[in-house]
Amino acid sequence: MNENKNITALMDESAVNRALLRITHEIVEKNKGCADICLVGIRRRGVPIAKRLHENLFAVDGTDVPTDALDITMYRDDLSERPDLPDAHTPVVSDTPLSIDIHGKTVVLVDDVIYTGRTIRAAIEALFRQGRPASVQLAVLVDRGHRELPIRPDYVGKNVPTSHEEIIDVHMTDIDGDTGVYLIK
Repeated sequence: MNENKNITALMDESAVNRALLRITHEIVEKNKGCADICLVGIRRRGVPIAKRLHENLFAVDGTDVPTDALDITMYRDDLSERPDLPDAHTPVVSDTPLSIDIHGKTVVLVDDVIYTGRTIRAAIEALFRQGRPASVQLAVLVDRGHRELPIRPDYVGKNVPTSHEEIIDVHMTDIDGDTGVYLIK
């Protein structure tokens, strides 16, 4: 990483696991079990977090909660501002259908960090193109504040007040080789 950046570890793997276990218990309690729940992880790091919640829910409640991944790229409102996406000004529009039925279910959207709320807005739009859930709840590992839209998570692993210049970097073993949350100044 760049030597000019100051990196602070906020959560190690153990702290992430504790936060996800707490969120698991909150999901079970709020929904009085897991009978009508499904988990949908927002690509990228929302997916391994959803998988961990799935494992926790099975261990805690004994329910094999349907779990899937959601690609929200085509629903983003910042495509023209994203040089990292191929041909950002004219994105290819293609939905990848969910492999689970969300109609009439309580869908718990899962993401790593909530910031402005725009990713979640895009995810909700993408989700409703897939079906009509009974309700949508939001679980995030980190809430860093600075909302631009009226979106609030139902389940939060850790609140981390940040400035706009700071970055929250979540690592998940499935993608990054380690698990942790870091603040980059």
